[in-house]
Amino acid sequence: MSSAPSPCPCGLPATYANCCGRFHSGAQQAPTAELLMRSRFSAFAVRDTAYLLRSWHPDTRPDRLDLDPGQHWEKLDILGTEHGGMFETEGAVEFRAYYREGGHAGSLHEHSHFSRVGGAWVYVGPLQPVSFD
Repeated sequence: MSSAPSPCPCGLPATYANCCGRFHSGAQQAPTAELLMRSRFSAFAVRDTAYLLRSWHPDTRPDRLDLDPGQHWEKLDILGTEHGGMFETEGAVEFRAYYREGGHAGSLHEHSHFSRVGGAWVYVGPLQPVSFD
């Protein structure tokens, strides 16, 4: 008896392996800023700190990243995108990410800036202060 493949945490209708998992493994690079954003959300959900650091702009990347073991990322809503296409070098993605921590449900709202470095999309940082609900 085999288990069903796990769905991708990013919310797209594909399995993790065929969606964000291929970016996390390094087999492929996210072709758009939105797909990089989705892959980063999935990396938070599966606790892939190596991918999060690798996909962060070198000028803004922290030296290390310690994820809260009690925080579980559950859902991602993309609210809008600006540029960030396959043939562009800058882009922005506005999103709301939902999490659960210690029995409490919350969300994070961010409008993120993305750029290409060496041909690969990377997360630069928020365009405005991040809000938590």
